[in-house]
Amino acid sequence: MSRKTAVLKDRLFLEHDPGFDHVECPERLSVIYEELDKPENQERFLFPEFAPASFSELAMNHSEAHINRIAETACSQFAVLDPDTHTSPRSYDAACLAAGAVIAGLRLVAGGEAENAAALVRPPGHHAERDFARGFCLFNNIAVGAHYGLRQLGMERIFIVDWDLHHGNGTQHSFYDTDQVLYCSTHQYPYFPGSGGLQETGQGRGEGYTVNVPLPGGQTDDSFARIFNELFAPLARQYRPDCIMVSAGYDTYVSDPLGTMAVTANGFAYMTRVLVELAEELCGGRLVMALEGGYNFQGLKDGVLATLGEMAGESVLADKSLAVLRQAGKPLPGLDAAIKAAKKYWTF
Repeated sequence: MSRKTAVLKDRLFLEHDPGFDHVECPERLSVIYEELDKPENQERFLFPEFAPASFSELAMNHSEAHINRIAETACSQFAVLDPDTHTSPRSYDAACLAAGAVIAGLRLVAGGEAENAAALVRPPGHHAERDFARGFCLFNNIAVGAHYGLRQLGMERIFIVDWDLHHGNGTQHSFYDTDQVLYCSTHQYPYFPGSGGLQETGQGRGEGYTVNVPLPGGQTDDSFARIFNELFAPLARQYRPDCIMVSAGYDTYVSDPLGTMAVTANGFAYMTRVLVELAEELCGGRLVMALEGGYNFQGLKDGVLATLGEMAGESVLADKSLAVLRQAGKPLPGLDAAIKAAKKYWTF
């Protein structure tokens, strides 16, 4: 079944240049954009125009001081915000547009102009906190978008899945005390940024609405399939969100230089398929993906194209692969521990 999938991309994202052979480089997007510029892909997807996030939209998630600090970097040839996070003259503009892309994706799916949307942006966002940049991230794109959906689009519940190699500390903190967002993360642990333990489950009204699955590394497609089948899908069905959002990092790829996971394009396709099916079942198909990490160019390109194929209803998964990934496998301690922690708040 084909679907209308909006892809939000812009050459401005290539002008954010952290410099010094930084791993989060413009080429990460170039390899994806080259594929999407091919005529066959231009016909498969919608490529809408979109605007940067405004100051007030960014301020839904970030302090005025932080926004102004990032804006000031537009006057600098090179600025260091933390040891990993650097900017160039167009970085502020690119960061505003990245957050705006996620907002635009939400507006498109909320208005029925697209069934789902993928914001292929940089800089990434999920490490950015309310008051400071961190881990390559300037503004928290997915969090700004979720706030927009809740405040401007009439959404009441948003389910955020973060499958990046690294825990999305900024996103977790943005919604730690609310039940309007259910935040679920898989990540290598202990690893940068050091957050994302099992005991981090939310506070106040948000208690139980943060679910972390810390993993030691080495997990394969089968492992992630089990996490999505046995934990994330049951959670989504109980939560019944108005929209599903994804912090999609491809640094869990088997040959990524920053991690030790072992996911292939089939794994990314399967995780996407589970979320697409849940979105169709629970919230009218509304699914918005935002690109986060991924530093092996081949894995990033193949993973993103597999994700987009599933979103558009053109699967790369053979029936045999799909059947295997839908089966329960051998015990997975990280998953078992996460389910045990979640049972305090949810039914399994």
